[in-house]
Amino acid sequence: MSSGRTRHAAAARGRGHGPGEGAGPGKEHGRIGLAGLVVGAIGVVFGDIGTSPLYTLREAFNPHYGLTADHDTVLGILSLIFWALTVVVTFKYVTIIMRADNEGEGGIMALMALAQRSLRPGSRSVYLVGLLGVFGASLFFGDGVITPAISVLSAVEGLEVVAPQLHDWIVPITVLVLAALFASQRYGTEKVGRVFGPITILWFLSLAALGVLNITHEPEVLKAINPWWAARFFVEHSWGGVFILGAVVLAVTGGEAIYTDMGHFGARPVRLGWYWFVLPSLMLNYLGQGALVLEDPEAIRNPFFIGVPEWGRWPMILLATAATVIASQAVITGGFSVARQAMQLGYIPRMRIKHTSSETIGQIYIPAINWAMAAIVIALVLSFRSSSSLAAAYGISVSMTMLIDTLLLAIVARALWPKARRWVLPCCVGFFVIDIAFVVANGAKVLQGAWFPLVLGIVLFTMLRTWRRGRQLLRDAVQADGLRLDTFISGLMLAPPVRVPGTAIFMTSAPGVVPHAFMHNLKHNKVLHERNLFLTVDTLAVPFAPRDRRLELKGIGDDFYRVTLRFGFMETPDVPLALMRGCDIEGLDVDPMDTTYFVGRETVVASRHAGMPVWRDKLFALMHRNAAPANAYFRIPGNRLVELGAQVEI
Repeated sequence: MSSGRTRHAAAARGRGHGPGEGAGPGKEHGRIGLAGLVVGAIGVVFGDIGTSPLYTLREAFNPHYGLTADHDTVLGILSLIFWALTVVVTFKYVTIIMRADNEGEGGIMALMALAQRSLRPGSRSVYLVGLLGVFGASLFFGDGVITPAISVLSAVEGLEVVAPQLHDWIVPITVLVLAALFASQRYGTEKVGRVFGPITILWFLSLAALGVLNITHEPEVLKAINPWWAARFFVEHSWGGVFILGAVVLAVTGGEAIYTDMGHFGARPVRLGWYWFVLPSLMLNYLGQGALVLEDPEAIRNPFFIGVPEWGRWPMILLATAATVIASQAVITGGFSVARQAMQLGYIPRMRIKHTSSETIGQIYIPAINWAMAAIVIALVLSFRSSSSLAAAYGISVSMTMLIDTLLLAIVARALWPKARRWVLPCCVGFFVIDIAFVVANGAKVLQGAWFPLVLGIVLFTMLRTWRRGRQLLRDAVQADGLRLDTFISGLMLAPPVRVPGTAIFMTSAPGVVPHAFMHNLKHNKVLHERNLFLTVDTLAVPFAPRDRRLELKGIGDDFYRVTLRFGFMETPDVPLALMRGCDIEGLDVDPMDTTYFVGRETVVASRHAGMPVWRDKLFALMHRNAAPANAYFRIPGNRLVELGAQVEI
C-alpha cells in the first residue's frame, strides 16, 4: 500500500490531483498498513470535529437565537446539521478539496502554494492569492486557539449534571487540564500518540451507542435526514433563520483541520475513517440528542450528558475530557506544523525548533508557539468562563477560512483540472453561497465575542505581512549597497590575502552580492580560507524538495563556489547534513570538522523615506531582533558559527 501511494504522489509532483484520481500522502508510511493508518487518522485528524456534539445542539437553542425546542424546530436544526456535515465536510472537503493535495500535503498554506504555482510567475494574481492564503491561515489560527478552551471546558461542564455543587470548580479544573497539556508538549507526543487512536475510537463508538439508545425512544427524529425540514425551517423563520447557521457552523468546525492533517496519513485512510465511521457516529449522536429533546424539552440545557444513563455519566465525563484533550493536542501540533511552514515560506521569524522524536522528523516542539497558545487559551477560559460564552466567539474565523478555501479551490480546478472543472467550478459557486451564509450568520455574533478571533487573525496577518515585506526590503537594501560577487572576487584574486586551511561558508540571501560577513571577515581577519562557499537557502512551494533539486553548486574560480540548498515548506532545514551529502555527490570535499559558518547579523533601523510606514518598520525591527539565531534554525553547531554584525536602514 505504501509504495503505491508514494509512486502516485511522485507522479503527481508539481500539480494538484484532479477529482477522480487518488491522492497520496507523498511520503512513505512504512508497514503500518491501511487499517493502522485509518486508526491513526481517527485518533488525530477527527479530534476537533469529533467533540462538537458536546455543545452544538445546545447552542442552537441558546436564548440568543430565540428558538423554542418544539418538534418542527428540533427537526429543522438537526436537518441543517446533517446537510452541513454532508455538503461542507463530506462533499466539499473530504471528497473534493482533499484531491487538491500539494504532493500529499493539505491545508490552506499548501493549497495557497498550489494555487500560486498554477498562475503566471510574478503576476499580480500570485500576490493576491498569497494575501488570501496568509489571511486564511491567520484566521484559522484565531479560531484554532478557541478549540482547546471550548472543548475541554464543555467536557468538564458535565460535572454540573452529576454534581451541581462542583460548579465553582469547573474553570479551575479546566485551567489545570490545559496547563498540564501545554506543559507536556516539550516531551513530544510519540508515546501518548499511540493511545490516541483507541481512545478516540472508543469515543466515537460511545457517541454512536448513546445516539442509538436515545433514538429508540423517539424514532420520529430520523425524519430530520429529509432536507425538507431544513427548507421548512428557513420558510418559517424567513431571513432571520439564516442567523441560526452561527450555531450550525459549530458542527463543521474541524472540516478544514481534516484537510490540513491529511498529509500525516494520506487521503484514502482519512476518507475511509470519515465515510464509514466518524460521520455515522456523529449523526447518530446528534439525532439521539434531538430525540431526547423531543421527549423532554428541558434536556436542551445539556442534551449530551443528560442523554447518558446515570451509571455512565462519570466515566463519560472522563472519556469526554480525554477526547477533548486529544482534540486540543491535534490543534497544538497543527499549530507547530503551520508555524514551521510559515517560517519556511518566509512569513514569520525563525524560531527555535526542538525535535521530539529521533525517528519521525515531523514531530516537533516550538516553545514560542506553545506558550503563546497556552497564554491565549487559558486567558479565554478565565475571561469567558463557560462553553456557551465561548461558542459565541467560535465560528467566524473558520467560516471565513472555508470561504477562502473555496476561492483557492476554484483557482486550482480552473488551472489544473481541465476535465473536472466543468462540474467542480459550479460546485464552487454553491460552496461560495453556503460559506457567505455562514460568514453573515457568524458576523452577527461579533459583539458577543466573535470580535476576538477576528482581531487576533488581523493582528497575526499584519505581523506575517510585515515580516514578509520587511525581509524583501532588507534584501533590497543589502543588494543596493553591495558589490557584485563575480567582479569583486576577480579583483580580490589579483592581490589575494593569506589563505588558511579549511572551508568557510558564508550564508547569504542575495546570491549575486558580496555578503557582509565576507567583507567583515576580510577586513578584520585579513585572511581567506582554502575553500569559500557562498550559500543561499531557498524554500520551494512543495512540501519536500526532490533529491535532484536539493543542492546546486557552481564554481566561480580559485576555489570559490556558489551553493544553493533547497528545502520544502514541510521540512526543517538541516544545512550541515544536506551540504555534506550534496557536496559529496558533486565531488567537493567538505569536512564538517574543518568548516566554519559565517553569518551576517543585521541591525535594522527604521526610516521614514523608504519601504513601509514607520510603525511597521519598527515592528519588523523588533521581530528581527527576537528571531532565533541561524545556528539553532539551520541546525549549525554553535562552535562552528561566527556572526558578524552590520546596520541596515529600511
